[in-house]
Amino acid sequence: MNSYLTACDKNCKKARSGKTVAESTRMVDHREEIDIVATDKWANPQAMWDQRYSEPEPVYGTRPNVYLEKQAMLHFKRGGKILMPGDGYGRNGHWLARQGFAVHTVDLSPVGVQRSRKNAQDARLALKIEQADLMTWDWPVAEYDGVAAIFLHLPPEMRAKIHPAMLRALKPGGILIFEAFTPEQLQFHSGGPKDAALLYTAEVLRSDFTTAEVLELEEVRVHVDEGPKHSGMSAVVHGIFRARQ
Repeated sequence: MNSYLTACDKNCKKARSGKTVAESTRMVDHREEIDIVATDKWANPQAMWDQRYSEPEPVYGTRPNVYLEKQAMLHFKRGGKILMPGDGYGRNGHWLARQGFAVHTVDLSPVGVQRSRKNAQDARLALKIEQADLMTWDWPVAEYDGVAAIFLHLPPEMRAKIHPAMLRALKPGGILIFEAFTPEQLQFHSGGPKDAALLYTAEVLRSDFTTAEVLELEEVRVHVDEGPKHSGMSAVVHGIFRARQ
């Protein structure tokens, strides 16, 4: 990954007003400045997520994702071993652990992982919480009864490696639960990446998970209520995939 650069770091030419870009940047609203930097999160995604997860208020709330909450109880084997890649500060992984699943969460952000561990300790929850880059992580093979990927948005070159790894991590017959924003989400202001390359369609997922049996796959509009970063009418794709026996 490249260094985490702001627009000011990349360009020190004079702004039209005669001020340097650095001087102009300091004049914008602090929230706007954060949003500008966050849109370039792939310059250094760990720094962006660390910043986001260090905010006092849980930016994605504390309740589990609604789609995961419903589908996990229908499709995950009771007491099964579940992998949650990109679980941040753990709201979904913690909920699964409370339901009796053996949960393993993995996230890039040390801040998110530390927060997840503290919350788990405070709640006396037993689960494995690991900090790692999913691109370089040594993905297990045929180890989990289920995998849940909830709003885990990746650039195409990362997606091409990580999505197949999710399926390989499943035991034969294991279930992958997936939800993410679609390109239609760009017309809404309820969260998600602002780059169409980071958004998924049903056809993209069908292609990525071509070796799996598709139990459900659809693009829908839903009202999301997951903290200040995910709130309002949204365009999502969600699906259920089963690793072939």
